[in-house]
Amino acid sequence: MTPTETPLGPWEPAPLAEVAALFAPLRVPWWIGGGYAIELAVGHTFRAHDDIDVVLLRRDQLAVQDVLRDWEWWAADPPGRLRPWHAGEILPFGVHDVWCRPGWDEPWRIQVMFDEAEGEEWVSRRSAALRRPIAQVGAVSPGGIPYLAPELQLFYKAAHPRPKDEHDFATVLPFLTPAQRRWLADALTRTYGPHPWTAPLRA
Repeated sequence: MTPTETPLGPWEPAPLAEVAALFAPLRVPWWIGGGYAIELAVGHTFRAHDDIDVVLLRRDQLAVQDVLRDWEWWAADPPGRLRPWHAGEILPFGVHDVWCRPGWDEPWRIQVMFDEAEGEEWVSRRSAALRRPIAQVGAVSPGGIPYLAPELQLFYKAAHPRPKDEHDFATVLPFLTPAQRRWLADALTRTYGPHPWTAPLRA
């Protein structure tokens, strides 16, 4: 794969199977996110990916440093400045992304994203009123890979949908259950107001 160039260095996403193997030893919840989560929900690959996302709860963030012990970790401080994430440092709310690579001269391989939680509930960082039991945040693929529930991933993509997000929505829509469609339509309306995805979700 040809690395994808960014102003902050090239990206060469680690293969899904490699990422799953790296995070499998964790004893805290984690999920594959982004476009790969949509593909796992659909059951097949349908587009290229510029990166690969792993989602953890913020309270479990230091588990990333354990599982990627020999890697470099860089926190994306708003509005997007990368800086080293130091061992044992607790990243506050507002810092949601960490870029990871095996070494300083290596491409970026994995992006880790942190979600919020209170007790046994997942809490959306876009709207604290949106909650669900942590046990219902994701699903597991037939191959044993945990992934973010498609309605949650689409909710994040819906804030500023790009062409690839529109593609993801159209591809996974037939696979959403009535309950998933209702949750997403309600979440979009409550958080973003009128949204072009609401009508097909309610159809």
